[in-house]
Amino acid sequence: MTHVAEAPKGLIRRANEALILSAAEKVFARAGFGGATMAAIAEASGLPKANLHYYFGSKEVLYRAVLAQILSDWLVPTHGITVDADPRTALEQYIRAKMELSAQRPDGSKVWANELLHGAPVVKELLATDLRQLTLEKAAVVKAWADAGRIAPVDGMHLFFTIWAATQTYADFDVQICAVMDQDALTEKDYERATEHAVSFILRGCGL
Repeated sequence: MTHVAEAPKGLIRRANEALILSAAEKVFARAGFGGATMAAIAEASGLPKANLHYYFGSKEVLYRAVLAQILSDWLVPTHGITVDADPRTALEQYIRAKMELSAQRPDGSKVWANELLHGAPVVKELLATDLRQLTLEKAAVVKAWADAGRIAPVDGMHLFFTIWAATQTYADFDVQICAVMDQDALTEKDYERATEHAVSFILRGCGL
């Protein structure tokens, strides 16, 4: 009976936390950590300010949770990059997934970029542990592909840096891109065009 009673509460908690994290991502992207307030995040989430403090305790804790969620979502698409996978398929899926995240979650990319521009005071440890370890593992996969003659010899570590730069720029520097393209915002067709370019360009560099 206890589990039956707790289940709805757990679902409500997860739903509320998701609302808060999504709202916080938007507010932090626009105002930065210093300019964001719990009141503004509460208004954006449609939940009482007390709920934010109940679930996350403080703005600092909420900010850390937002950054951790962004990194977690970015790492998921790398799971298909394995030694046994088809290199072309695995890399193409990863590039498309990263571009889709830039299109669908530009605020998340902006929050992350802003954190790094300020010296990564909150995520530096994650960068040096979780992100470093995963990138080393995936770079080793790229090397194994190259050693087996399945792709052209490329620097696996810098291949990922290139993919990150090629995909996240459409979220982080959309204002610059829109100005050069003489339009107010990037459209779905713009992202489709950019995605096809990134896929084709990077795969050709890998000899695929």
